[in-house]
Amino acid sequence: MRVELISVGTELLLGDIVNTNTAYLSKELAALGLGVFRQTTVGDNRERLLKTLESAFLENDTVIITGGLGPTDDDITKECAAEYFGRDFYFHEYSWVKILERLTRSGRNVITDNNKKQAMIPEGAIVLENFCGTAPGIIIEENNKRIILMPGPPREMRDMFEKGVKPYLEKYSKKKFISKYVRFYGIGESLLETKIKDIMDRQTNPTLALYAKTGEVLLRITASSENKIECEEMINRQLEEIERREGVGEYIYLVGDENISSSQTELNTVVANLLIENNYTISIAESLTGGEIVSMLVEKSGISDSLLEGIVCYSNRSKITTLGVKEETSLEFGAVSEEVACEMALGVAKRLNSDFAVATTGIAGPNSDESGKPVGLVYIAVYAQGEVTVKECLFVGDRDLIRFRASVEALDEVRKNILRKL
Repeated sequence: MRVELISVGTELLLGDIVNTNTAYLSKELAALGLGVFRQTTVGDNRERLLKTLESAFLENDTVIITGGLGPTDDDITKECAAEYFGRDFYFHEYSWVKILERLTRSGRNVITDNNKKQAMIPEGAIVLENFCGTAPGIIIEENNKRIILMPGPPREMRDMFEKGVKPYLEKYSKKKFISKYVRFYGIGESLLETKIKDIMDRQTNPTLALYAKTGEVLLRITASSENKIECEEMINRQLEEIERREGVGEYIYLVGDENISSSQTELNTVVANLLIENNYTISIAESLTGGEIVSMLVEKSGISDSLLEGIVCYSNRSKITTLGVKEETSLEFGAVSEEVACEMALGVAKRLNSDFAVATTGIAGPNSDESGKPVGLVYIAVYAQGEVTVKECLFVGDRDLIRFRASVEALDEVRKNILRKL
């Protein structure tokens, strides 16, 4: 495979933006054993970009273009690629749904018609989802030629390359590639990157890539070799170094193959397995999470013997009558308090004499309660074979995100308490 990199954007020619994309892609392609034979920068000019494409395909079979996938008239990359291959456009519904979701989350109240341009896809193209922005990536294949289009912003481009383009290109490499995924909870992406920066700076083989998920961080370790066993040995050595690193290893909760990489969280599966394998039982009392913790656990088949009951006790009356929370506790400290969370956990554990219990109470928003406590304040109480611990959290986000973060945090607290008892 012969590759040419084309960067699109007049701002690059003017020096307004430093082009870091080509350096990144050249390094990544070299690690795949794929050679870059030329790098070209073109302004936002349709005629010049088409001529550049024609020239590129005279000598290369693969062209990778970054930039020019935005919603404005001067974003011409997709149109030029479609014209070169003689493809018409169609409206890609899934991409449009994802674009709307991202624009809405970012606070955009007005969606203009030109945003739909990013959901127009050349016929027969492979669509690459953009997890960090709005412009989907595109791959067009024809007569042993292929063009790969990715967004220009480096964060979007790198994420798309790692998740979509790299797996696509690996099939053209003579090397074998093996990846292992490590899931972290309780440490942010930036802090984790700081703690293993020296490892990442010297990475060549295996390579490391960090992905931020909602409340979690995913690390991918990829090794390449003509020998599968050698790949696995390199990955294991790298993983051992990371696990030994102070302030890092304790946040790892799961290591596995690509099957653990796509879901929002795997904590539910990990906790369910710990309960089942050790014949432990658990009861759950949920206020602000509204049954979400139970819902996560029942995704795991075989949990019925361990999960004794789940109670949604949203009102103060329910907490008092169903769980035995003292009325004076609620009046003195408020429904959202460490004291109420503790009594909720004790109460739900006592009902069926479960080994473990978890209880949540908090303020999911969008407004605070009469106490004036901040939106996002959550108390998570875990009962573990006679002992109760309570954790105070303050989550940021909309109502759904706060509830999700609280549910995952609760699962992690259960996980840690089970491990302490083993």
